[in-house]
Amino acid sequence: MEWEAPALVLSAAPYGESSAIIHLLTEEHGLFHGLARGGTARANRALWQPGNLVSAAWRGRLADQLGALSAELVHGSAARLLSAPLALAMLASACAVADGSLPEREPHPRIFHLLTRFLSLISLDPDMASWGGMAALLRWEACLLTDLGYGMDLSVCAVTGQADGLAWVSPRTGRAVCDAGAGIWKARLLRLPPPFLDESNPGTVRDWQDGLRLTGHFLARDAFGQRHRPLPPARLRLVDLVDAMPGCEGASGG
Repeated sequence: MEWEAPALVLSAAPYGESSAIIHLLTEEHGLFHGLARGGTARANRALWQPGNLVSAAWRGRLADQLGALSAELVHGSAARLLSAPLALAMLASACAVADGSLPEREPHPRIFHLLTRFLSLISLDPDMASWGGMAALLRWEACLLTDLGYGMDLSVCAVTGQADGLAWVSPRTGRAVCDAGAGIWKARLLRLPPPFLDESNPGTVRDWQDGLRLTGHFLARDAFGQRHRPLPPARLRLVDLVDAMPGCEGASGG
């Protein structure tokens, strides 16, 4: 069995003296693992950085083998973000979340395309990453949850049925609730920040914190919890970084 396709590098782990186990995400083949010989050598180390878009070739004698990987770099996202800590943290978090939550060899083309677009956005304009990039990341995490079968219902209020004024999400059902419908239960709900409902609104630092808390709850409980895995350290580091930013006064709800 063999295939060639554009792929996003999600992770690379040393194997043996100079090889590496690479996790890739492709449109047609989903999450795929392979062995890159010489992957940790100085000449190849930059190729297998998480977030890079590569033209990959996988070959194995049998379909269920680990297989051998080779690739050529198409777009190096990671190297462009070395001087942009927040953008680099977002890249690391997105790659780790995809790597840890997606089932192996199951196509998720929408997740691949959205992640490719997100990584291009933050790597081509790192200065913009702290605004539109964070909102794009939050919406990507929400789409990931939907593709995995754990999506939130943000269409109408679960209490009143109205589509306007949605401000909260039930941590139990994932359904949106308007401010009027929240009533005395508001303290038990998760705040729904504007970037989830309005793609033109990048949100504030407070919105990013609440957004990470919102998707993080369902990622931890469902996408990772169902597989008995904790949230990736890279996702937790991103939360800590946003929490430490000026203008973040703490989340409300829940």
